[in-house]
Amino acid sequence: MYTNCEQLIAQQKAFFQSGKSRELKFRKAQLQKLRDIIDQNKSKILAGLREDLNKPELEGYYEFNSIAEIDYALKHLNQWAKTRRTLTPLVMWPSIGEIHPEPLGVVLIISAWNYPFNLAITPLVGAIAAGNCAVIKPSEIAPNTSHVLAELIEENFDPSYLAVVEGDAQVSQELLAQNFDHILFTGSARVGKIVMEVAAKNLTPVTLELGGKNPCIVDRDCDLNCTTRRIIWGKFFNAGQICIAPDYLLVNRKVKDDLIQAMLAEVKAFYGENPEESPDYARIVNDKQFNYLQGLLQEGNILCGGKTNPKTRYIAPTLIEGVTWDSLVMQEEIFGPILPILEYSQIEEAIAEINQRPKPLALYLFSKRAQIQRQVLQQVSSGTVALNDTVLQFNIPQLPFGGVGQSGMGGYHGFASFKTFSHYKSVLRRWFWLDLSLRYPPYGNKLKLLKKLLRY
Repeated sequence: MYTNCEQLIAQQKAFFQSGKSRELKFRKAQLQKLRDIIDQNKSKILAGLREDLNKPELEGYYEFNSIAEIDYALKHLNQWAKTRRTLTPLVMWPSIGEIHPEPLGVVLIISAWNYPFNLAITPLVGAIAAGNCAVIKPSEIAPNTSHVLAELIEENFDPSYLAVVEGDAQVSQELLAQNFDHILFTGSARVGKIVMEVAAKNLTPVTLELGGKNPCIVDRDCDLNCTTRRIIWGKFFNAGQICIAPDYLLVNRKVKDDLIQAMLAEVKAFYGENPEESPDYARIVNDKQFNYLQGLLQEGNILCGGKTNPKTRYIAPTLIEGVTWDSLVMQEEIFGPILPILEYSQIEEAIAEINQRPKPLALYLFSKRAQIQRQVLQQVSSGTVALNDTVLQFNIPQLPFGGVGQSGMGGYHGFASFKTFSHYKSVLRRWFWLDLSLRYPPYGNKLKLLKKLLRY
């Protein structure tokens, strides 16, 4: 635990100025070391996740997607870090333009509690690959995983290079008061606004990975059985505590009844007659979140679920019908195992309702019709989209992940992570052997020739 944030940042700035973190060989070695550490300590990490969220082992393994991020970065880092040449105007001949990717310096990564390991490590991969030093502030709401993360980083890396700072909101405020070169924050829009406001005092650029009410549209023309399985899996994975989980369903009324019956059957198939006894179902992270979710169960017609246990923070997988756009459950991101179901007649109606609200982090559409897919893609803005599936877009290094509008700004994963933590420095390279007098005074009648050259 580091008690002096200012001193820690000063040490990291000194390390960065040494130039060590910029060396490609060093970056690759640190990425490989990080990969080995994760691989060797999976059981310890999974135990922390079980204690914090009661995550089933299989669901915990999704946190190790960061290994794929490391492998992808190691494979492509030479290409990413390469200086690129570009053409220059004829009037500047002889010259060439160059674009040099360079690290930003010392960066801060503030991660969230729902995927407390992955959401700290995945952006760290980009920070290391780009040549930065980094401080990680894990969420205190998942303390066991936070302790494991801190232990692994502290035992294997020089704190002047990589460090984990644990603590509550006050510690976060102390960190944010420091002069970082970039901040990546994952969490709620409310806290995101605070991060952005504080960062603005130092003109620190930010990447905000927030959330929102992610719509899931079900067209009348879809594979109903496959659609049902993928929705139920994506919604109740980690007990719905996923920023890109489907937040509500918009179902074509022609298939609504059939879809509901299929979902009821699928919930039972996944978690049994009593999901509370299922070894494959997680729990709510703390009492505050539990009480918030319990309050959302007061409206609408509960089709299944609704059962809660405050002692274990259990909330059953719940489907709710009979809610409106004005219902409490439709006002803010749910972030739990409650799925409201609304209906529509025409796709234009569904699009209009979505567009009246803040832009979501994720949008889901289940439809066999290419025309409907094109219409939704063109007319609805969202951070990410999955067609005929849910959640999996987060796990693909080749796809940048990020929000838009109130669901966030900037992105990461794969090359996008490298770009987020890099500055692309423009360089004009010229030589001394030709120096035309065209640009120098006295100008005389040079304007006419200059105009001709500027066309090229």
